[in-house]
Amino acid sequence: MYSLWDESDAQALADDPLALRVYSSRLLGREPSLVLHGGGNTSVKADAINLFGESERLLYVKGSGWDLASIEKPGFAPVRLDVLQKMARLDTLSDADMVKAQRAAMTDPHAPNPSVEAILHAIIPFSFVDHTHADAVVTISNTTDGDTRLREIYGDDVLILPYIMPGFVLAKQVYEMTTAIDWSKLTAIVLLHHGIFTFADEARESYEHMIDLVTQAEYYLAAQAPLHTATSLSATVDLLQLATVRRAVSKRRGAPMLAQLSDDAEAIDFSARPDVAEIAAQGPLTPDHVIRTKRTAMILGDDAQASVASFGEHYLAYFNRHRHDDGNDALTCLDTAPRWALWPRRGALAFGTTPGECQIITDISRHTMQAIARAEVMGGWQALPQQDIFELEYWELEQAKLKKGGDAPEFRGKVALVTGAASGIGAACVEALLARGTVVAALDINTSVLSRFPATSVQGIVCDMNDPVAVCDAVSATIRRFGGLDMVISNAGVFPASSRIETMDANIWQQSMELNLGSHQRLMQETIPYLKLGLDPSIVVVASKNVPAPGPGAAAYSVAKAGLTQLARVAALELGGDGIRVNVLHPNAVFDTTIWTDEVLSKRAAIYGLSVQAYKTNNVLKCEVRSQHVAELACAMAGKLFACTTGTQLPVDGGNERVI
Repeated sequence: MYSLWDESDAQALADDPLALRVYSSRLLGREPSLVLHGGGNTSVKADAINLFGESERLLYVKGSGWDLASIEKPGFAPVRLDVLQKMARLDTLSDADMVKAQRAAMTDPHAPNPSVEAILHAIIPFSFVDHTHADAVVTISNTTDGDTRLREIYGDDVLILPYIMPGFVLAKQVYEMTTAIDWSKLTAIVLLHHGIFTFADEARESYEHMIDLVTQAEYYLAAQAPLHTATSLSATVDLLQLATVRRAVSKRRGAPMLAQLSDDAEAIDFSARPDVAEIAAQGPLTPDHVIRTKRTAMILGDDAQASVASFGEHYLAYFNRHRHDDGNDALTCLDTAPRWALWPRRGALAFGTTPGECQIITDISRHTMQAIARAEVMGGWQALPQQDIFELEYWELEQAKLKKGGDAPEFRGKVALVTGAASGIGAACVEALLARGTVVAALDINTSVLSRFPATSVQGIVCDMNDPVAVCDAVSATIRRFGGLDMVISNAGVFPASSRIETMDANIWQQSMELNLGSHQRLMQETIPYLKLGLDPSIVVVASKNVPAPGPGAAAYSVAKAGLTQLARVAALELGGDGIRVNVLHPNAVFDTTIWTDEVLSKRAAIYGLSVQAYKTNNVLKCEVRSQHVAELACAMAGKLFACTTGTQLPVDGGNERVI
């Protein structure tokens, strides 16, 4: 590991301790092997002038909800240092009361809650304190003789302490154990199974202590347990099995979840280890990770549902066993669904309700697999005892968070596929789905679909819906990315140039039949097997007002859309037994779509003897129907409002006299 410190950048911040604190915190946060997704914390002690013109000493400590990689000044909570130091001298203090007292000692009521380790930062007698969960240090501490190895590496320069749960108890014990210590002889504290604290009166010195000490641990690991070279084992991923396990995990949690597959060589090799079930059951890299990943991974067998059920039963037994050990029968059991799994010879799976949650779990599990593999070479992986992990997982501060949870977006954790998604109704459907928490596979022949939507929640796929192979590949890519499929909005279409039957070019007829009808059948054929494994699955077909009320000069379009509607009706009959709802929308005169070019619009208006503006509002309500109106109704059809409705056809046309 190398120092990223740039003295020219730091010099410009020299007169502002908090700015320097932001700068060096971000340097730490840029390195995933030091901190992951909100892990670790930093602080600086500095003087400030209060309302009365008096100088007071404050601890600016990382606030709850902030990430070191992107932290700003407002991410540090200013707390009166003398209050924190007095709190360390109390005999007892519940963590809930500690949080209240820390907040009461803040000088800015709008700042985030201080870190639960604020008291510990306060009693370390240096201006800058850095704390990380460095992989190398924690890996070594998670071996059978980790404390001995760390003392061998660091000698007397680093204080090695046994694991103590974060919060007041940790601060109190460190306070008592260091009252007679000469701090000037120490460069760091290592808390076994947890992480490392460095400190100094200068930001650079504290930061580079961290880099140097972690580098020593990395060199030690390189000598004792070099990184394993992946052998690129592989096996075909059964996408139906992936969708099956995603469904089972979602049912176990009681909420839709995504499944993110990591099938790189390293993940596949780890999953293929003959001892994987044993070593994956030991516990997390650091106890903090249990909040994200639960204590252990699930080992996925041939029967996905049985694997998920077995994990849930073991988790419930773990909860009941340690709840009684704590003598606290009032604890609320968390859901019993796994957060990550090892799929032998295929890699690792992360389960989360959002792409961001999945990525966090993926990152944590990747670092955990690396650490376990290296620790096994050094005599064996040895995580904390279950009781210690349970105490953090069911910490009173974590239990309190359960009571603050608000309502989730309606479609959070669900997967949708939308065709014709680059513009018009399709694009509006993607936006409406995103607003409801869905992830979306957005298909279109137009390459703009690749960049139009946020990449974290939308997989843009260039796809010719007339190409059966392309459609199959697009559906497969969707399952690989998100783990399953719950909703299909079948929207792709084309409005051919107006032509009367006797003069119609054969290509116009064929083009309309192929895209406006045939492509929808192909899409259904590819998606139905996955929808059968979906969560409250549904298909919404975008047809046309031309079905109940066709117009002259639009035979190719009207007939294809009528066939599409009939296809949807049959699908509703065939798929109802699998719980798949199929409903149809009949939009009319939705002019903010690519179908309605100026040329087409002028020609259609002329057929009816209307001006373009009169044609746009030629409905009972005299309103202009837009893509968003269609998208909102499509989402309603896919949601709870239509939970008991299938085979229906609804107009979105402002009221058409011929339809009414």
